[in-house]
Amino acid sequence: MRFAEIGPIAIHLPTRSESNAQLQELFPEWDVPTIAEKTGIHCRYLAEPNETSADLAVAAAEKLFQEHNVDRESIDFVLLCTQTPDYPLPTTACLLQQRLGLRTNTGALDFNLGCSGFVYGLAIADGLIRSGAAKRVLLITSETYSKYIDAEDRSLRTIFGDAAAATLIDGRDSLSLSAFQFGTDGTGADTLIVGDGGCRNPRDSIKPRHRKRWKSRLYMDGPSLISFSVSAVPKLVDEVLAAAEMTFEQIDVFLLHQATYKMLAMLQERLGLDDHKLPIRLAKFGNTVSSSLPILITDMRSERRLHPDKPSMLIGFGVGWSWAGCVWRDTWSARLQS
Repeated sequence: MRFAEIGPIAIHLPTRSESNAQLQELFPEWDVPTIAEKTGIHCRYLAEPNETSADLAVAAAEKLFQEHNVDRESIDFVLLCTQTPDYPLPTTACLLQQRLGLRTNTGALDFNLGCSGFVYGLAIADGLIRSGAAKRVLLITSETYSKYIDAEDRSLRTIFGDAAAATLIDGRDSLSLSAFQFGTDGTGADTLIVGDGGCRNPRDSIKPRHRKRWKSRLYMDGPSLISFSVSAVPKLVDEVLAAAEMTFEQIDVFLLHQATYKMLAMLQERLGLDDHKLPIRLAKFGNTVSSSLPILITDMRSERRLHPDKPSMLIGFGVGWSWAGCVWRDTWSARLQS
């Protein structure tokens, strides 16, 4: 049996960036330093008005093909995780197949998950490879949350950034991804939601949990999301460890979705971890939703912090509510360094 391995990753960011200094100049009445202290974010990248998730996804995939000498003919399946698709239909992954020049016998599908999406995508790719349905999977995460955010929304504009990541998932004989665990609680749907644009009449759609303060299409109840995360993530860590038959001390580094500094700092305290064991790296990019974990992995790889004999844990959590985790050994980087 073949098993999925996280291979090379290519990150693509829009050319337009927005710093806290620029925001302060635009909105002198905002207390940007205090906001930055809570979020830990100092800069975000934003898609242009006519730039979509598919555009970012294509750029990331082309970068992956070129920088890592990946033959596009070798791709058997495309998985696209996005909550900002180009159209309600057709499937954006089908558009990627055509734009990337992939074979017409390549499988392609979208899945609508946010901050837990990368781990879910790894599990889907692992299933495709273990079953023999695919040998090589292109997993793309691409989000343009900025299109849901009103320009004057002090709460959301200071947090979310747009980005795409293209990850090559290869089949290998050795096991590098294991102990996948998942969770879902739809009672939290009203804490992070875009209530229009689907087939549900907006008058009958799920209402925000509290009064909507801003004009953004996206609504977020930050305190409820923090409460959910601080409760769900430690339980998820225990469940992954139990499935892997491992102890807490055996995990070298915990790689968590990069939401905000405040949320991650609370999880550090709850889990008893420091910056070395639970890194916080969102200052330069903001919360990039499903792309935050591949961006973090790329950062950690550049520092040679990941080793095949020292397992890591990947944890995604957020909108839905949805959460997912697994144990991962970076066998691909090890081969490059040997």
